Amino acid sequence: MTMQRFHPIGTPGQPWTDADKATWLGERQRQRSYRDEVLDKLEHLDSSFDVAQYGALDIDTERYPLFAVKCKSPNPDAPWALITGGVHGYETSGVQGALAFLATKAASYADRVNLLVAPCVSPWSYEAIHRWNPHAVDPNRSFVANSPATEAGSLMALVAAQGVKFLLHIDLHETTDSDETEFRPALAARDGKANKPGLIPDGFYTVGDTKNPQAEFQAAIIAAVAKVTHIAPPDDQGEIIGCQVTQNGVINYACAELGLCAGMTGARFTSTTEVYPDSPKVTDENCNAAQIAAVCAALDFALSQ
Repeated sequence: MTMQRFHPIGTPGQPWTDADKATWLGERQRQRSYRDEVLDKLEHLDSSFDVAQYGALDIDTERYPLFAVKCKSPNPDAPWALITGGVHGYETSGVQGALAFLATKAASYADRVNLLVAPCVSPWSYEAIHRWNPHAVDPNRSFVANSPATEAGSLMALVAAQGVKFLLHIDLHETTDSDETEFRPALAARDGKANKPGLIPDGFYTVGDTKNPQAEFQAAIIAAVAKVTHIAPPDDQGEIIGCQVTQNGVINYACAELGLCAGMTGARFTSTTEVYPDSPKVTDENCNAAQIAAVCAALDFALSQ
């Protein structure tokens, strides 16, 4: 039986060709400025941090340099923590929350932990407000050897170059209504599969690692964020985005096996945050505040151990 068309690009039931991907790319437009909204903010950070370029995107190396922020004088007796945002560029509070943490809270941790922060891993996607990179590849399924995504490969190289063991990695994301209306249908079309409708959870949740769930750590993040915004309830099947809820606001993924950013360091404490920005209960500032609360709670818990 012929699959009915549910996406304007490609042939239903067949994976996209290079021509289909070129069509998709040609339809993408810049909707905001990486320079204005990210790079300019990095230039105004506290002088106690180093802001250094670690790569660039080949679609436009001048427009899309990759930057990370690092403590200027690492403490050899302190643990290391990695904070990442904007792996999915359309998830705005992941980027702006990381930047806001750097501007308002990071300095207070400087004597206790060595920070490495990559606030906008996917700058082209940030401008296009899209989940994928310019090659129709999802960076957050690409943290693997010989990565198909420059965004992921460059970040992995940066982390490896530090030559340290990370205690903590928190990766800042959002789950949006556009996941259901735009990105999941596009994914199914790209891969030549049927589109299966799902539900978008109303509220914040975290994703732990199936092989290293760290339940108390996740609970500490949820408790802190609950003071800022509402936590997503499970659906009628006791699930969030198709995964069983293990405790209030927490699900687990096989992070390394799926090539997720949160699985790349092997850190003792890892979490992926998921803010829900489309709720009438929240504002942009509230979403950023939730990300900051999650980062601070994660750092506080990890350092207490």
